[in-house]
Amino acid sequence: MNNKIKKVVIVGGGTAGWISAATLKKLLGVQIQVELVESEEIGTVGVGEATIPPIRLLNNMLGINEADFIRETKATFKLAIKFENWKTQGHSYYHTFGAPGKSYAFCLFHHLVKRAQRHYNEPYSIWDYDLNYLAAEAGKFGIIKTQDPVVEMPFAYHFDAGLYAKFLRTHCEKMGVTRTEGLIEHVDQDAESGYITSLRLKSGHEVSGDLFIDCTGFRAILLQKTLNVGYEDWGHWLPCDRAVAIPTERDEITKPYTRAIAHDAGWQWRIPLQHRNGNGLVYSGNHYSEEAALAKLMSNLENKTLQDPNFIRFRTGRARKQWHKNVIAVGLSSGFLEPLESTSIHLIQSAATRLVHMFPQNGIDPQMVAEFNKQSQLEYEQIRDFIILHYHVNERTDSQFWRDLREMQVPDSLTHKIELFRANGKLFREQNDLFLEPSWLQVMMGQGIEPQDYHPLANNIAPDNLPELMKQLRRVKNEPLTRLPSHDQFIESLCKQ
Repeated sequence: MNNKIKKVVIVGGGTAGWISAATLKKLLGVQIQVELVESEEIGTVGVGEATIPPIRLLNNMLGINEADFIRETKATFKLAIKFENWKTQGHSYYHTFGAPGKSYAFCLFHHLVKRAQRHYNEPYSIWDYDLNYLAAEAGKFGIIKTQDPVVEMPFAYHFDAGLYAKFLRTHCEKMGVTRTEGLIEHVDQDAESGYITSLRLKSGHEVSGDLFIDCTGFRAILLQKTLNVGYEDWGHWLPCDRAVAIPTERDEITKPYTRAIAHDAGWQWRIPLQHRNGNGLVYSGNHYSEEAALAKLMSNLENKTLQDPNFIRFRTGRARKQWHKNVIAVGLSSGFLEPLESTSIHLIQSAATRLVHMFPQNGIDPQMVAEFNKQSQLEYEQIRDFIILHYHVNERTDSQFWRDLREMQVPDSLTHKIELFRANGKLFREQNDLFLEPSWLQVMMGQGIEPQDYHPLANNIAPDNLPELMKQLRRVKNEPLTRLPSHDQFIESLCKQ
């Protein structure tokens, strides 16, 4: 059974379902039918409220007006993540979406910083030359239109995930996506191939299709419960397996960055929105009970709570196959990586985009499925390594949790990257790695890894010229701040459009 794909059925709504529907309908809509089946009775996790810059590409592709999006989803702008207490208690650093200084061919800027530190005995910092950092600290934001990469200020968004799903649903229905309300009672499969043929709903209605996208969250009704593809558990590297989330009243001044605050057995997020703050604690169930986790979170909230706490359990890892037979899992049904680097929505976007690239127009090709799964696995593993880096490279001695993470054996791919950077500051981006060199640089240096040497090309700048070059770059990076409004002023102005 391998027919031409004429109809795609998406099972489950939420952010995963509606991003998948919107992407397929926008790019392939004249060739296929898209039907989404969801039930109002089933809630969504709905705490994925922080994003990374590729979300802008998705919104632009879908033709979404930014002002409408900001108003309808109560969004704010995000320049960075501020990591607090990760290296040691009381220490903080930023992972921004920008790049420090100005890099030269074959020689990234941090090599110049290292040379300047060594020869002039001054506390040069890469963040002093990062416009995103400077704007985040000043509480400012604006759209900088420039062809000069030195003064670019890449950004993403914080938004209400539930409102975003509703926003996308409206957008999808205008494009012609069919939405069917109902709970799935039975999944029908072809007796010979095992391909899914239709879904039978409790109402008695039957939904048939050629290709099915599983967006049913942790339940993974199609990929796991029906096709049983198996799961690769990464809990030995990332031991946090639970979270508790609770919204609070908004801050008087809205910060243009996410906060990730490490505690003795996990970490806390603070995400500023227009109408509230998103808060939560990601933690290890072996170290905190639910009561202890909630107490830890409540004692570290700055504003009045708005709802009861929402407890979530998860297994960090990935489905052994994201695409099996005629089912592709998107979102939490394909795997879970904790939201430390705001990658959850990106993984949804990436899977939907990959499906468009490899869409099986004339029937499912096993070679194409294998390539899809290979790319998916690589993407998950690269993000996994980046998240492990934050935990593993720490100097905290206040709890067994952090000591164990520092001493654990990590993937060889990560060990190699750390050792290479520590030796001589070298950073190499692997194929399709989501995180570019500036991201690895900021987290490695923020966590306390200092290169022992620098690239010899940094010596090409005459010693007498290097201090003046550093001063000039710092002036260039600071100059845009004088023209930027506050974050709140910018949002207010945009929402009036």
